[in-house]
Amino acid sequence: MKKMSGSEVISRLKRDYIYNLMLKGEREDGRQFNELRDIALETGIIDKAEGSAMVQYGDTQVMVGVKMQVGTPFPDSPAEGVIITSMELNPIASPDFEAGPPREKAIEMGRIVDRGIRESGAIDINKLCITEGEEVWMVFIDVHVLNNSGNILDAASLGAIAALMTTTVPSEREGKGEDYPMPVREMPVGVSLVKIGDEMVLDPTYGEESVCETRITISSNQDGSICSMQKSGSGSLSPAQVVKASKIAKEKGEIIREKYLLEI
Repeated sequence: MKKMSGSEVISRLKRDYIYNLMLKGEREDGRQFNELRDIALETGIIDKAEGSAMVQYGDTQVMVGVKMQVGTPFPDSPAEGVIITSMELNPIASPDFEAGPPREKAIEMGRIVDRGIRESGAIDINKLCITEGEEVWMVFIDVHVLNNSGNILDAASLGAIAALMTTTVPSEREGKGEDYPMPVREMPVGVSLVKIGDEMVLDPTYGEESVCETRITISSNQDGSICSMQKSGSGSLSPAQVVKASKIAKEKGEIIREKYLLEI
């Protein structure tokens, strides 16, 4: 029998601890299975950005900045602006993050946040066209994780749309006319759940993420429609669990939207 390393022993003990708590209907931070942590949102925190936001989910902290520049449209969409989302997993935020170029995990998470914005139609990208086929506005959404206490995806999703909602297109700076607000027409909210044993758990902590088999992130629009869905992990979800997760995501998305985004 292969001898387990110290980290593997700790992981096994942590998993058993969290799993045994769930058998009793409990979580390590005392929340119910479908309960969100306290959320805080602040916008306009970066003076040199066109838009910005700081989000906290419990102790998880994420900062999002939006920068814009004039660029060339893609050949297959000559009258549409360009959206590029990136995520920076700073080593200071978690022992799991490493210094250097963005790794696969950061790239995947950035794509999930990007998909929620893009597939929801959050921005009217046709209004970011300057000269069809020649010049459009390029929107760079940069997500920086400052502290990882679990569920950085949902914090990044909320921060991204909040930053976009406070963004001003810098037309005057680029000699393209007068400044105008970012043409935001939808407010998507991403909500994540993880599967541990047979239970679906909302807004997972770092510990819960480290022992879960599967994660699903669902973004919904203001009318309750689902605009994106991403599953990760080696485990599976039954159709009933996907339906349950979708219902929770839409309900919690509406609560988050009304409490935080509609006040911007």
